[in-house]
Amino acid sequence: MNECWNLDPLYRGFSDPNYAGDLQALKVACARFETFTKTLSEMEPKQALRGCIDALEEINNLTGALAEYASLRQATDATDAEAASALGQVMAVVSSTAGADARFRSYAAQVENLEQVIAEDEVLSQYGFFFRMIKEKSSYLLSAQAESILARMSLSGSSAWSDLQSHLTSTLEVPYNGGTTNLSAIRNLAYDGDGAVRKAAYEAEIASYDKIKDAVAFALNSIKLETLNEAQLRGYESPLDMTLKHANMSKATLDAMLEAMDEYLPKFWAYLKAKAKALGYEGSLPWYEMFAPMGGSSKTYTTEEARDYLVNLFGTFDGQLRDMVAEAFANAWIDFYPRAGKRGGAFCAGVEKLGESRILTNYDGSFSDIVTLAHELGHAFHNLQIRDHRPLNKDYSMPVAETASTFNECVIMAAAIAAATDKEEKLALIESQLQDATQIICDIYSRFRFEASVFARRNEEFLSADRLCELMVDAQKKSYGDGLAEETLHPFMWVCKGHYYGPIFYNFPYAFGGLFARGLYAQYEKEGEAFLPKYKKLLHETTVRTVEEAAMVADIDLTDKAFWRQGLQVLADEIDLFISLLEE
Repeated sequence: MNECWNLDPLYRGFSDPNYAGDLQALKVACARFETFTKTLSEMEPKQALRGCIDALEEINNLTGALAEYASLRQATDATDAEAASALGQVMAVVSSTAGADARFRSYAAQVENLEQVIAEDEVLSQYGFFFRMIKEKSSYLLSAQAESILARMSLSGSSAWSDLQSHLTSTLEVPYNGGTTNLSAIRNLAYDGDGAVRKAAYEAEIASYDKIKDAVAFALNSIKLETLNEAQLRGYESPLDMTLKHANMSKATLDAMLEAMDEYLPKFWAYLKAKAKALGYEGSLPWYEMFAPMGGSSKTYTTEEARDYLVNLFGTFDGQLRDMVAEAFANAWIDFYPRAGKRGGAFCAGVEKLGESRILTNYDGSFSDIVTLAHELGHAFHNLQIRDHRPLNKDYSMPVAETASTFNECVIMAAAIAAATDKEEKLALIESQLQDATQIICDIYSRFRFEASVFARRNEEFLSADRLCELMVDAQKKSYGDGLAEETLHPFMWVCKGHYYGPIFYNFPYAFGGLFARGLYAQYEKEGEAFLPKYKKLLHETTVRTVEEAAMVADIDLTDKAFWRQGLQVLADEIDLFISLLEE
């Protein structure tokens, strides 16, 4: 089976004539859009709007193919200078349309009978939500010139700083065990079965950040200051307000979720302390033991075994999902193993030109890695559900982005626990699920608190690496309580987590997705196969409705704290079961 993904169906390199042709086509399309938007006032509204939509669809399709190819190349090799240069070139071309896009949006927002105009055109009528959002958010739009300036400056600002963080963490050499390794590999050792290895890997990881912490601190400070300035210029109340409006999500929904999480945090602290006791510690759990395997789960899986496991499992759930998973393995959608220069973690990217996805993991064969594959394949399944939308209707917002991925995790874990034949196996599976749940509740909450504290202070002070470490530890103390030993917390989580290096919050969506998916899975358990069409429709609607409207497809009120408590209670019950198994 392949170890690396295959990008050849997209382009065969930057010298591929198809790549050069698409890049030239993009430049022509962007220039044509710029010219067209300068004459909008001279046209009938339907002609003007349709012309803009046609142009934007073409630009979107070309940009998606070109930028995705360069980005995927760079993700597996941070030293790929050709990919970095190509991506920068594509984004520079696209940024040139910022002024034209602002003119289009300003024009569309001022069309008096907008609903009637779009209803009279077959293509425009499919963009009802798109135009509704333009009208609602028009007050945050700057002039065409200002939008163009912001877009161009971000290339040498936040985008460049983000690239720096990615490059430094991807290429960081970590001294370990008499040799050197990379950051992804050393972090994977947190799952090792030997406690001495876990502790040594944690210490080596923490020590390695000293070489890059100051440069990454400059990156974080610069990105967050740019975000603060942009939010102020546009008239948002705060970066969080800007994030929520971009995500088409209400503050009431976020508040309901966080308040419910606050109520249940002590339950997760109890889980961590129970694990500490089981591992022979008094009191709180050391950070480096959070992912210590428990029970009888030492089995490892080849990629072929992972494929067979997932195809067979999802075949009992949904035929469309099963077929897509089989295709992903058969057609080299997945880049499996860690290596020098490859970014850490895992992600899934939709490649709309191919009607496929590409998945990056840092696979080492554990059952946890199979769960990670299932998670990323959930993103691919989400991409599949929205594929029949028009090009500009394919962007789902951050909160719902984690829905299908976490739902897949629920499917795989429920099946594995149900099939467990003895106490040790069941304990291992439940504990693995609680590890992940603790990440989306405690760790994500700590990330949210940290980022909020950075935004609260950045206008007044430059946050040094040491100060950022202080804020990180403070956020972890509040979120992990007495569940983790204070002296072993991870002050450098702000260095290694790429989610901080975008312009807006990208942390709470993981908690949202985790709890939202568990609520959906609870409904699936009640309704069985009859729930699947509703589930797929919900995924389909995530790109053309607000977060709250999409949830209502499944009759869920996201502003009601009771819904979030439902998912949290499922996890609390699992914690009780885990503790009881330990006490037997």
